[in-house]
This record gives sequence, C-alpha cells and structure tokens, in this order.
Amino acid sequence: MADTCAGNGAATCSNQQSLPILNSRFLSHTALPVLCFTPIAALILFPLFWRALGSLLGWYLRKKTDGRRCHILELVEADEKKYNESRRTSTSSSTSGGESAEDGGWEKVDAYTTGAARNGDVSDDNWDGIVGFFHPFCNAGGGGERVLWAAVRATQQRWPKAKCVIYTGDHGVSKDAMLARVKNRFNIHLHPPTINFLYLSTRHWVLASTWPRFTLAGQSLGSLILAWDAFSLLVPDIFIDTMGYAFALGLSKFLFGASVPTGAYVHYPTISTDMLDSLEPGAPEAPARGVNAGQGAGVRGKVKKAYWRLFAAAYSRVGASADVVMTNSTWTQGHIRRLWGPLRNAKKPAAHPIAVVYPPVAVRELEHEVEVTPASEARREKVLLYIAQFRPEKDHELILQAFAEFLKSGADAAKDARLVLVGSVRDDQDSKRVYQLRLLVNELQIRDKVEFHLDASWPEILDWLRRASVGVNGMWNEHFGIGVVEYQAAGLVAVVHDSGGPKMDIVVDIDGEPTGFHASTASEFAEGFGKALSLPDPYAVRQRARQSAKRFTEEEFARRWTEQMEKLVAAKRGTTKA
Repeated sequence: MADTCAGNGAATCSNQQSLPILNSRFLSHTALPVLCFTPIAALILFPLFWRALGSLLGWYLRKKTDGRRCHILELVEADEKKYNESRRTSTSSSTSGGESAEDGGWEKVDAYTTGAARNGDVSDDNWDGIVGFFHPFCNAGGGGERVLWAAVRATQQRWPKAKCVIYTGDHGVSKDAMLARVKNRFNIHLHPPTINFLYLSTRHWVLASTWPRFTLAGQSLGSLILAWDAFSLLVPDIFIDTMGYAFALGLSKFLFGASVPTGAYVHYPTISTDMLDSLEPGAPEAPARGVNAGQGAGVRGKVKKAYWRLFAAAYSRVGASADVVMTNSTWTQGHIRRLWGPLRNAKKPAAHPIAVVYPPVAVRELEHEVEVTPASEARREKVLLYIAQFRPEKDHELILQAFAEFLKSGADAAKDARLVLVGSVRDDQDSKRVYQLRLLVNELQIRDKVEFHLDASWPEILDWLRRASVGVNGMWNEHFGIGVVEYQAAGLVAVVHDSGGPKMDIVVDIDGEPTGFHASTASEFAEGFGKALSLPDPYAVRQRARQSAKRFTEEEFARRWTEQMEKLVAAKRGTTKA
C-alpha cells in the first residue's frame, strides 16, 4: 500500500496516514480533485447562491405586501369615484360656463402630455401599474422636491391610470396637507386619487448626524435599511430614486431583478472624481474646495484615499444596475458617466444612454411677473444681486472681495453700484456666517455699498429681480443652478462661477452671442461686474438671457421625463408579457 501511495503523489497527499484505509486508486481519482477544486467550486456556486438568496427575499417581500397592494388599488378606485362625484357636484353648482377651482387646477396641467405610441406600437396610455418614488424627505420644499412633484405630475398626465406611491419619512404630514403644500409652494396641481404615501420608520439611518464617522459609507448603509423598509411596505412595478440613494437601486435589483425596472434621477453624485482628486496635496482646486481638500498625505490621508476609492467602486456598481439614469445637468452627467458608465456598458451593452433632464424652473411665472422691455430698462438700477442660502459653499466671501476690488478700480461702471445679498438663514451656524460676512464688509470698507436681506419673501425677491441689472453666483461646481436660470428668466445679466452647471448648461451663448460672463477668481469676477454694467445694449443681452431660460421650463422637463419613463414602462410591460 505504501508503494502505491508513493507512486500516486505522496508529496501532494502528505497527511494520508490520518485518512481511513481506502483503495489508492479511488483516493487518487476522487478525493484529490474534490480537495483541490473546492475553492473553485465555491467561487462558481457563490453567485448562484447569492442570486437565489435575493430571489427568495424578493418573493418573501412580494407575499408580505400583496395585501397592501390590493388595499391601495381599492383605495384608489374608491377615491377616484369620490373625486369624480365631487367634480360633478361642483360643476353643477357653479354658474353657467364656470369651473370649479379643484377641477380646473388639474385639467389645466395636461398640456405637457406626449401620449403617442412609437414605431406603430399600440399606445400604452392605459398602463395602470404602480410607480414607487423613493424620496424620504418629500416635504422639504426645495429644488429636489420640485423635481419629484413635477415628475409625479408628468407621470399622471402620461399614464392617467397609473398609481404613484411616495415613500416618505414625513410622518407628521397627511396626504391632503402634503398636496396642499405642493400646490402652494410650487404651483403644481396633482390628481389626488392616484397618489398614495407610504411612511418609512427608519429615515434617521440616512441622516449625517447618525454617522459622525465614515459618513459616506454609513449613510449608504442607512439607505439600504430605508429601502428594505420601503419594500417591506410595498413592492412597486417600477422603482425610481429621486434623491440620490444609489444603493437602494442596487437592493431593488438584488431582490427583484428585471421584474422591477429601476430609474434614477441624480442631482449630485455621492462621490465624484473631483472629490477623489481634491485629496491630493497641492491639487489645483485643493486650497479651498471642501473640508477634506489636500488631506491625502500621510498614513491617515492614504487610509482616507483608500476608503473613498473603495466606496466609489461600490457606488459605481450599484448605480450601474439602474435601467434608466437621468441627471440634472451636463456636469453631473459627466461624473456619472465616468463612475457608472464602464460597468453599466459592460453589463448591458444596449443600456439606455445616461440622459440629461434639466430640473423644472418657474420660468413662466417669472416671465409673467418681471417685465423685460425697453421701458423696463429705465427702472433697472446698478445692483448686483446674489440670491443664495448663507452656506459655506456659496462662497459669499469671494463675491464680497470681488465687489470691493471692482469698486476700488474706479471704473465708471462702479459708480453708484451696489451689491445685494438675499438668502435664507437655516440655523445658528448660518447666523454666525452672516455675522462674519458683515465683519468682512467692514474690513473691506464697503459697508455703505452692500445690503443683506435675510429670509426675504417671494414678493421681495421679485422686487429685487425687477430692479437689479446683474445676477451673481459664486459657487464652485454647482451641479445645476436653479437660481441662475431665475436670473435669466428675469432678464438679469449673469456673472457666474466658471464651473459646473452654470458654465456648461445655463450661461451659454445664444445665436453666437453671450448671455452673461464666467469668472473664477476675485479679479475675474470684478472684471465681469464691469463688463455686465458697461454693456452698450443691455436690453439685447436680457432678451437673449430670457430666451436661454426657456430651455428649463416645466413643460420641457415633463417632455424629457416622459421620454425616459416610457422606457421603464416598456421594460415592465416586457417582463409582464414574458
């Protein structure tokens, strides 16, 4: 036996003495392959096990939420009947030719509907599935929320029978109160019967305060907990993240695969190549760009760099799983393409291109409220207007320094010029920042030329938009810049930072002629102020600026959103038929 064992590779089986006495031929041909190829088998079997685990959990969630799905469908049907009855009652009680306020609000917003079938296909206007919008802070009232509600409205108009479910953590707000706020804050009229809110109980897991260390990874882990919470309430037919929680999209794919098409509307990449580059000591943008700028040196810096790169890889993987990806600007699109694009194209060679869908801006309202005519030029003052929250990234210091330099230049354009800072103050930190800005104004000796207007009302803001001549934006790499679009819609000549959305999408030439100016340093901004206030024909530039703003209307957003949503509906219909 010993000779036989030696002849079959004793060096490989050095512990044969501890094995039971077996036929040497069986040992050499059976035991050794099993021992040697177990790691390979594990590598092969683990992905199968992982997919099976996801499918099992997805099946469990579907079974768990089937009852709620039926309840929502019944609730929508009952609410639709009540709504139609109230419309008939209101219409019959109104004067001849009149119209109820409730009815008119909904009927007047259907001008954006596309609704046509493509390539000879049967129109899918009657699609009646459930679209889940993942937006845990839907009552915040900011630009991201305007996008959410405009998207819901466009979806309702295109597919009147579809049900829109909003996953939110705003427990203290009822459906009626939420929709009333949407109407008052954004002037967006929605169809109440087909909207439902599902209230999440785990929103605190995505708050930065919950993760004082490793905040990026912590909040992403928190978004997984939050997404599981959402799917435990209801598994939708289509799942759309409108807040930037890419890991929620990855979880959806893990649980439901292609049966639940996923869409992402990305306002800002959670991590970007700019962030990674900013860690490098002496990087061009490092001196004043972010709290971690230039901190990539030393052991701690290398650990942070490795952590960020590992997170970027995970973020890219989950983001690449989305079926449809929309970004709010060309700048964001570029970053998402670099991060998600390679994996996305490798997984899905025929993947839909990452599309730019500009956020909706109240351009029509500003066109109505602010006159831009030769007659209105006489009412314009030499006011440079900066509307922005008093947050560090808005870089008010840069604008104050530039304005001081502009005044000291002695140029004719600087005579009688004023800088007006309008913005909201959220907390004590913002209040302290305003105090520090006032101190800087005194140090620069421009106190009588600068005005602060805190928490101004909308009528006050409109008044300044009518009076001012120049709109200013000093934020570096702002992902879009709704405020800059508002400047243009009001006819202001914009002087903005030479980066991000304001540079790439908004303040661009129209018919080969400028609509504003770009700058990066205090000296460049000062020069831009001089040019903007010395234009030989400012009215012509104001007209071009207003024309430029038309690209960002609510109608244009609805058109682009519907184009992308149609891809998700088609994907869902395909999986249903299969």
